[in-house]
Amino acid sequence: MFHLFHKHTAPAAAPVEAIVVGLGNPGRQYEDTRHNAGFFVLDTLADKLNVKIDRLKFKGLTCTTVINGKGVLLLKPSTYMNRSGESVREAMQFYKLPPEKVLIVYDDISLEPGRLRIRRKGSDGGHNGMKNIIYLTGKDTFPRIKMGVGAKPNPNWDLGDWVLSKFTQKEGQALEAAADNACCAIALMLEGKDQEAMNKYNS
Repeated sequence: MFHLFHKHTAPAAAPVEAIVVGLGNPGRQYEDTRHNAGFFVLDTLADKLNVKIDRLKFKGLTCTTVINGKGVLLLKPSTYMNRSGESVREAMQFYKLPPEKVLIVYDDISLEPGRLRIRRKGSDGGHNGMKNIIYLTGKDTFPRIKMGVGAKPNPNWDLGDWVLSKFTQKEGQALEAAADNACCAIALMLEGKDQEAMNKYNS
């Protein structure tokens, strides 16, 4: 499935033409929580590319890599979710990239774990990380991959508590499969094949 990356033939470096951002909260207490699905996808992608996202820059952890011949910055903001836009805006300004070249991966409570929804642009949908990114950049034309993390089990659950809860083992397995699909979708979208990514991986 991962033939799209051709990492063994990729050059060691290339000018950064795109940014892939995974949203989440830094800190051990937030690992494996629903709100960190974006971080999980970026870690999965880095593992497949045999790189480490560990350089402090743009108020986040970063690395530059090459995917299908294109230079790409991988970015995990360290600002906490509600201020994700500070990190994203800094990276965009540094590389002089428009929103259309910044792919954002984040959690979505309206989708079951294991499901993906890919969009070329759109509103924040009530997601605080996207809300801050759109507010600080003034744009909503970011392509995005939304990772299903499941809805609250009952209306009495506090939403904050829910998104900071951990996945069950079964949900975690579904998330791993979805993360693999998200990585393939990222590779297609970086080649401008958004429609193909949607056709293959939207569920």
